[in-house]
Amino acid sequence: MEEKKITVTSPLMPSLDELNVYLQDIWSRKWLTNNGYYHKELEQALCGYLGVPYISLFTNGTLPLITALQALRITGEVITTPFSFVATTHSLWWNGIKPVFVDIDPVTCNLDPDKIEAAITPHTTAIMPVHVYGQPCDTVRIQEIADKYGLKVIYDAAHAFGVKVNGESVLNAGDMSTLSFHATKVYNTVEGGALVVHDEQTKKRIDYLKNFGFAGETTVVAPGINSKMDEVRAAYGLVNLKQVDKAIEARHHVADRYREALKDIPGITFMNDVPGVTHNYSYFPIFVDEEQYGMSRDALYEEMKRHNIYGRRYFYPLISTFSTYRGLESATKENLPVATEKAEQVICLPMYYGLTDEDVDRIIEQIAR
Repeated sequence: MEEKKITVTSPLMPSLDELNVYLQDIWSRKWLTNNGYYHKELEQALCGYLGVPYISLFTNGTLPLITALQALRITGEVITTPFSFVATTHSLWWNGIKPVFVDIDPVTCNLDPDKIEAAITPHTTAIMPVHVYGQPCDTVRIQEIADKYGLKVIYDAAHAFGVKVNGESVLNAGDMSTLSFHATKVYNTVEGGALVVHDEQTKKRIDYLKNFGFAGETTVVAPGINSKMDEVRAAYGLVNLKQVDKAIEARHHVADRYREALKDIPGITFMNDVPGVTHNYSYFPIFVDEEQYGMSRDALYEEMKRHNIYGRRYFYPLISTFSTYRGLESATKENLPVATEKAEQVICLPMYYGLTDEDVDRIIEQIAR
């Protein structure tokens, strides 16, 4: 009998009946986009759920990064990580900003605060860290460095929906934080994203920038872009928000089973929960030490695929190795030894609501072999 295909992630689908109620109301209102009723309602609901003061919705998770850089008027050089999805660095490139890569911490895979100061130059204007796999960065130390040198901090928090440190949302750190609501995320609006800010005036500026710069019917105050979320996806997001806790709970269960089963396998390591952190279990990365495990990461990856288990080498390759960026002086392997090693070892295992214990057992069995 053919084995069922198991992929890295799959969204928790909302109730079609409940979604239809929203859709019918949207049609009756005859307002499909441009800061509509459900757009406003979802912004308010997310502020309450996430514990943040202001949030602005976007049509995807990349445009908030681009817009944050515009809103803060970032120029010159920005210190960032090579161990992320390409959107992080692409947002800098689209703003004419030079990325400066800094190595990562071997435990969290986040930007290593110990390496940041050495990368600061007279042209540095900001730091753009990433909460990798939803593991929170050392926001206190990063802010201390930023304050010391007069730098802005924009967090790519695409993986960090609902993550808290000692009861406080990690999204409140820095000058701004961005979120992705892509279909593969813990919480999704099919496609979507958001920008978290701290004050009403900045929120107003962001709302102008995401709607062509319009401040009124005939007034344009800035060269904005069209990146606002429509009513259909906002409605989808409202329905999904009602069940996101259930999705996180299911992922937590899977993470616990993975950890228990894999803890004694030589050459396989993974991230543990951090005390004081409310995790969202976005991903479950394992790291394969070829010498101890007896098989390379890529060999295990291909073997899993042969058994219809589709993990993801996430993040591989490093952003710094892509043609657009590999000519930068900060992009060398010698400058990024930890990131290079982690990129060569990582596989994110399937992790989603609906992943059964039987599925998890089959995944574990393949790794244990």
